[in-house]
Amino acid sequence: MVYQVSLRARVTKALEKINEPYYSRLKEAMFGLAMNPRPNGCKKLKGKFAYRIRVADYRIIYDILDDKVMIDVLDLGHRKDIYG
Repeated sequence: MVYQVSLRARVTKALEKINEPYYSRLKEAMFGLAMNPRPNGCKKLKGKFAYRIRVADYRIIYDILDDKVMIDVLDLGHRKDIYG
């Protein structure tokens, strides 16, 4: 089953500020969630209904809406800034 990937505005803005090669890797990882919403290394966040995946020093925070077959990418950022 292929999920639809939805990016929040803050994710789009954050992605625009990131340089190569991280930009391509992050974009590929986000849209790869459509085929596999729970890839190896994904982790359920405590106290939230969200998951995270790591791409180098960056983290992608997302929610899986199985009933709507949709991935909602909530946040994207460097590991030192994302959890604050």
